[in-house]
Amino acid sequence: MGVNCEKVWRESSNYVDGDVSPDLRKAIEEHAQGCPRCATVLAGLKNIVQLYGDERMSEVPLGYGQRLHRRLENDMLPARRGFMGWMVAFAASILVGGAFEVARSASVGVPEHVSQHSQPADRQIPPDLGVLVSLGGKLFHLPTCRSINNRASAVAMTAQQAMQDGYTPCPRCLRKYLRVV
Repeated sequence: MGVNCEKVWRESSNYVDGDVSPDLRKAIEEHAQGCPRCATVLAGLKNIVQLYGDERMSEVPLGYGQRLHRRLENDMLPARRGFMGWMVAFAASILVGGAFEVARSASVGVPEHVSQHSQPADRQIPPDLGVLVSLGGKLFHLPTCRSINNRASAVAMTAQQAMQDGYTPCPRCLRKYLRVV
């Protein structure tokens, strides 16, 4: 099975992810050995996937997701803004509202410090410090913390807001503010 440059470029993402048949993988590798452009494309793509797949490489600023969604919505083509666009926006608002209601109802009756492993120390956590909380979790974290459970559901807020909602500081990333038991 022979492949050309166009086929290699079209299948490059699948190739890097390992989602191609063994025959196609062999054909792409053989083509890349004789084609410096395709070899460079594949090597560059592998590097990009490896670098950007590492959470430590890119720290996204707080609120970036909301700004991105707003920008994408504003840049939607007029043809796509019809009835379906409004339906998608309505469904998304229902989901977001429901998530907030679930989070609010889950925090009713939660003691001020949920975790027995961390208690406030003498040093105050800055109230305007940007933190992340995962829905259904008990802790709030710095955005760079590696121990955030379910990062996909993480919501950005201030430390003051997180504490008011019953979340407790993470004993790993906010250790300097805690008296760890």
